[in-house]
Amino acid sequence: MKVKANGITINYRIDGPERAPWLVFSNSLATSLAMWDEQAAALQTSFRVLRYDQRGHGETDAPSGRYAFDTLLDDALALMDAHNIDKAHFAGLSMGGATALGLAERRPQRFHSIVVADSPCQSTPQSSQQWEERIAVAQKQGIEALVEPTVGRWFPPETVAANPPYLDKIRAMIRATPVNGFIGCAAALAAHDYASAVGTVKCPTLFIVGEQDGATPIAMAKLHEKLAGSRFVTLPGAGHISNMDRPAEFSRALRAFLSAA
Repeated sequence: MKVKANGITINYRIDGPERAPWLVFSNSLATSLAMWDEQAAALQTSFRVLRYDQRGHGETDAPSGRYAFDTLLDDALALMDAHNIDKAHFAGLSMGGATALGLAERRPQRFHSIVVADSPCQSTPQSSQQWEERIAVAQKQGIEALVEPTVGRWFPPETVAANPPYLDKIRAMIRATPVNGFIGCAAALAAHDYASAVGTVKCPTLFIVGEQDGATPIAMAKLHEKLAGSRFVTLPGAGHISNMDRPAEFSRALRAFLSAA
């Protein structure tokens, strides 16, 4: 299903009872709304689940140029407005996690709770340089050149060696990402900071991270420490795309948090 919002056509899917509370899922870079298949199936009996492809991803429009991260926030709000959603629970991973935190800071009245997964929610000089290097690869060699290096970063070596079926699902989502969309969103990730204002968030917040997601667990533990009353969950053995690496454990943590929120 598609709708015009914030100047682009956004692809989305809705599951669950019409009168249930809204739960919005926001995808990571180089994936699509399909990354949330397991969580949507687990939670659609209790929530009205709205999944969408972020700008430049899946079947959503992919304008050329560098995107500002605030534009991604505006996309999410415009999508909610298009469906007359006054207030929702909002969950995102990586780029989607930063989207969740940015939204809670900018428009707190729109959210019952947020879930920030596998995202430090800010760029650093080192990460900005890495994003620029990946942008250059996408421009010169295309998205295929980024598939295996991305899988290698996202998942622990033993998972990559075992090559479970969901890794092929990840590879397919990366390959399907338009170069314009990758470049635009990578530029947004190279220049964002929602971590600095994390202490201002008023709604219930869950930080959840894969244990083997590089330096991200340490960064997210600091976010948790700065936000009084927030929850922090580490998923043993999981890498960066923790909801696909440990889907049952991720969904259980999500359900427990949302029930309390």
